[in-house]
Amino acid sequence: MRSDLRPAAHPASHRTAAPRPASHRTAATLAALTVLALGAGTAPALAEDPAPPAPATVGIGRAVTEEYQRGAFHVNVWTDAATATVTTVSAKIRKNDTVVTEIPALTQAAWNKNYFSLPAGTALKLTEDGGGIPELGRYAIDITATDSLGHTLTRTDAGTLDFTLKPQLDLGFSAPSWDDRSTRPSGTLLGVQPGSGDLVPISGGRVSVQRLTPDTGTAQTATTDETGAFTGEPYADVRIGDEFRVSYAENNDQVHGSYAFTRSIATVRSRQVTVTATADRTRLLPGEKVTVTGRMTDPANADAPLAEQQLRVGLAMAGYTGSPVWQTVSTDADGRFTAQLPSAPGTRLDSWVVSSVDPFLSFPGVSGPLAMPQEGRVVVYRGLLAADGKVNVIGAFRPWYNPKQFFGHNVPETLLLENSADGLTGWRTIATYAANESGFPVLFNLNGRSQGGFFRVRHVLSDAFAETTGATFRLVRTPTRIVGVNANPEPVRKGAAMTVTGTLQQQIGSTWKVYGNAPVTLWFQARGSTAWKQLATGRTAANGVVTFPTKATVDGSYTLRHNGDGSHFNAPAAYADYVDVR
Repeated sequence: MRSDLRPAAHPASHRTAAPRPASHRTAATLAALTVLALGAGTAPALAEDPAPPAPATVGIGRAVTEEYQRGAFHVNVWTDAATATVTTVSAKIRKNDTVVTEIPALTQAAWNKNYFSLPAGTALKLTEDGGGIPELGRYAIDITATDSLGHTLTRTDAGTLDFTLKPQLDLGFSAPSWDDRSTRPSGTLLGVQPGSGDLVPISGGRVSVQRLTPDTGTAQTATTDETGAFTGEPYADVRIGDEFRVSYAENNDQVHGSYAFTRSIATVRSRQVTVTATADRTRLLPGEKVTVTGRMTDPANADAPLAEQQLRVGLAMAGYTGSPVWQTVSTDADGRFTAQLPSAPGTRLDSWVVSSVDPFLSFPGVSGPLAMPQEGRVVVYRGLLAADGKVNVIGAFRPWYNPKQFFGHNVPETLLLENSADGLTGWRTIATYAANESGFPVLFNLNGRSQGGFFRVRHVLSDAFAETTGATFRLVRTPTRIVGVNANPEPVRKGAAMTVTGTLQQQIGSTWKVYGNAPVTLWFQARGSTAWKQLATGRTAANGVVTFPTKATVDGSYTLRHNGDGSHFNAPAAYADYVDVR
């Protein structure tokens, strides 16, 4: 056979082909016969194209170094054969042409049959740590996989083992002080060693430090020493809360990765001073001001005064920070300061407090109690004056600025019902209500006695609420009286007829006038008894006179009464006439 007609051989490959099927062998035989026929000068009876090589059934993905442990890696492996499974996966770790270590079997994940990784606890390590990797660096990973049908595939350079140090960075600051308000950043740069997880210093690393507040500054670079430590240049005029950003990035055969974070100044070395202060009152009413005076001295210098030091004086609430009312003051040559603070309506502040403006000045908390009553309002829903002189007033008391506010305190809020003849002077208390509710509004129900006039409900000043007076309102009835009560004859014989008369009057202005056509009742009390018994009901004549005929039975007293209507008071008789029955 001529060599130029021989079928070309497949190039050498790391893939091991599967055995050819019978149909492929038949086609090859037919092709050989065709060549012989051509050499003999006869035409072939049939010609076919050669069949393509069979595809590999095993697949290998990229081998990837684990992020959390650079002495480990994982790879995805699969088989395309429908009835086959991947049975073994092995790996070689290579530096150029030299295999430094082999992993005979990778472990298949229970949660993913295609995911293979190093067996647990078998991370690759440096030879100095008992492993097979001679030094830090990057290594080629070759993967060989076999399925249950015997198909095998080797993929060289399936991935790169990033066997380098993973950087870690720490940063701290020197504490600024009263005398030196600068800070110097310092820290340590370490690397997490693959496999063992040991922290080793990274020397010669260039760490960047940049100030972010109050203004962004130019980044400075500090170089680590053989222990991984670094120290930057000082930053001047720093305060608590100033922020700095530190960062490091490297990519070489020893170190690979970056690390960055932001950190702020958290502590300073304060100068200890003494501050004393007092307030001119313990209760601050709406519209008033409280004056707080005090002094700052230096205990380290025989309590000498400290001048030109700023302080914040404000109103506060116990247990809370911050206040809507603050004043910044400075000490004078004798270390003294004064602040005047107005009341804060609608708040629940209960104290005054002095604090330092400068974080480099420190002193124990200085404060004092200061009751700041809120403004409230009284709303009367209903006021009634009964014919018997009983007064009933129903309403509510609530905060002025927040009617739905919940105010949990256990000190009673006192409400008074007051009465005046002219609504201007002579106010007198006729009823008291002590409200001890923890929520608002406070509903009140006041009951007293009065002959009418002007009325108001007043809230008495307390630490919680200022004195508050509701609107004045008027309740009136016309006064009435019965005069001239007389029982005749007297003495009288038992069983004899007798009459009881009297006159009903009403007060019009300052004059008493007859009150005609009004109901009057006759009452009797037997001698030795304390009970009154109603005997009869009648009405007055036009002249206000009423006459009741009756019969004498036993000794006793007779009287007349008038029960007022919607506009008149009751008029119980001021006199009872005694009759002797014989």
